Amino acid sequence: MTQKTVLDPFAVWKSVYDKTESKWNEVIHETMQKEAFSEWMGQVQNGYLQYQKVIQNTTEAYLKQVNMPTRDEISSVASLIINLEEKVEDLDQKIEEEILTNPAASEINKLKASIAKLDKKMDLILKAIQAGDEPTRPTTPVENK
Repeated sequence: MTQKTVLDPFAVWKSVYDKTESKWNEVIHETMQKEAFSEWMGQVQNGYLQYQKVIQNTTEAYLKQVNMPTRDEISSVASLIINLEEKVEDLDQKIEEEILTNPAASEINKLKASIAKLDKKMDLILKAIQAGDEPTRPTTPVENK
């Protein structure tokens, strides 16, 4: 019996790759070591930088015409906001430290709480008086007898 062989395209591609890869590697390596290639790459890079500068200037001019902020202006505002937030946080921390370290501040807070309680009690008394009832006061065990 005869065996049929099937053509494997991947095997053909691999053999072509193996044969040509080393040659192309040598050619590219030699080309990249030449000074002419370095000069050409420098010119390409210079051209790209000039193109980038033209695009940037054009974009900035367009944004100014349509009254939109540029990237630099937005960055400047963002840094100002960050600085402001830091200053507010510093002030908040200083205030908290002052409250914690100042004994008079804690006494003032206690006094405010007492006044608030008294104010609520006075409101209850005034409501009772306005309703015509006498305010009820707690009775002691001696009065109950």
